[in-house]
Amino acid sequence: MDFICNFPAFSIVLSIMAAIISSALKGKWAKWLNLVVLFIVMGLSVCVLGYTIGNGDFFVYTMGKFPAPWGNEIRAGVLEGLMATFFCIIMILSLLGGRKHFYEDVEESRHNLYFIMTNLLLSSLLAMVYTNDLFTAYVFVEINTIAACGLIMVIQNGRTIEAAIRYMIMSLLGSGLFLIGICILYDLTGHLLMSNIQESVTALVANGEYQIPLVMAIALLCVGLAIKSALYPFHSWLPDAYGYSTISSAAMLSSLVSKGYIFLVIKIIYRVIGFDVFVDSKIINILFVFGVLGMIVGSLDAIRENDIMRMIAFSSVAQIGYIYMGFGLGSEAGMVASVFHIFSHAATKALLFISAMGLRDASGGSKAFIDLTGAGRRNVIAGIGFTIGGLSMVGIPTFSGFVSKLLFSQAAIQADSKMLITLIALAISTILNAIYFMKTVIRIYSPVENEQPISLKIKNPVYVVSIVFFVILNVVLGMWSTTIVSLIESGLGMFR
Repeated sequence: MDFICNFPAFSIVLSIMAAIISSALKGKWAKWLNLVVLFIVMGLSVCVLGYTIGNGDFFVYTMGKFPAPWGNEIRAGVLEGLMATFFCIIMILSLLGGRKHFYEDVEESRHNLYFIMTNLLLSSLLAMVYTNDLFTAYVFVEINTIAACGLIMVIQNGRTIEAAIRYMIMSLLGSGLFLIGICILYDLTGHLLMSNIQESVTALVANGEYQIPLVMAIALLCVGLAIKSALYPFHSWLPDAYGYSTISSAAMLSSLVSKGYIFLVIKIIYRVIGFDVFVDSKIINILFVFGVLGMIVGSLDAIRENDIMRMIAFSSVAQIGYIYMGFGLGSEAGMVASVFHIFSHAATKALLFISAMGLRDASGGSKAFIDLTGAGRRNVIAGIGFTIGGLSMVGIPTFSGFVSKLLFSQAAIQADSKMLITLIALAISTILNAIYFMKTVIRIYSPVENEQPISLKIKNPVYVVSIVFFVILNVVLGMWSTTIVSLIESGLGMFR
């Protein structure tokens, strides 16, 4: 086995060790350790991506050299390498973009705690991406939940504590359902490794055995992770969690945490249950219905908001609905569209949160729309960043959101029974997106009385760099989408 095959395990262990070491460091050194680890892990992930592209196939790393079914496995292909690389990039840019406010919002005594949670979050995301063991996935799902709660309530005020408690309650409900689903699958198949489970599930379906328990297991796994990823109507915790936490936390929670759970759903569909079995289970219809409802209701809630942070948070409900709607189409094209939208939404949503922070600072610290008038003229880089993020969410060509909606439309045309509903939902959602994003863009560029001259002086260069790279990432996804889609198709092919 080539040495690069060790890199996924190195990445996970390195992140966990960084969390442990950070507990003994002061905040400043914990921050630098976190950034160094992030760059190292990103480099390792790029190597994994390049290796799997070159080989044209996935590889399996056996932990401790114990064979199945007793051992634990890591499995990496093109999609895993791409996702791990992307997660690292988003986390680095989110931390850099919110650095100034991190020092203002978080007490110095809690700085190292914040980076402990960040490292744990990174390790759990990487484990969910790479693991081939269902119970290991559950363990890191719980680590992810704890880390996310820590990132929410690190500010320690009433709103963040309430938001963290609501998040924990809903998340534990999802975790419980997910664990019950794992227990049923283990009882039916006798395995915890994903590939072994799929072999047993295929045999059970072929023999017509235990069909009702199998459908229940699939439903529990999917619903449990749907709750944790804030699919409508399980999204009530999301606006407060995103709206009141530190800006770096909001960017990471919206872009990474929910996407880790969704990526695990994809692995379950392909690698645990089997795509054909999943489609035949009809559970895709449930995901499709809730996905379409989420697309519409999330956008309507965003329109009613007068707080820019909560508006962006409700927009995430709609975008998560897009992803599950793509799952519900029950086709390869729908899955490709959903995976691409994971990348598109992650890059765009983090950009919107980071940009909104700059607009808030230019408006006396207020998040209310009435006070944001002219904010894009007072903070030019934040205004540009928010405008590009809004245009992407609406689906303007050149940006990643346009490619997402194009892929969803193409997938809908191939799904005869769901084509009309999907296209209508896409049209309505796009109009609603335009209403709340474009009204915000118009407001932040509207002139105000006694307006100060526009200043192009850069006061926070790290913030500017973060915005610029987020914009570049969005444009790359939009302009070079053919390459990204090709990698996604190759990665999904390796999932089978």
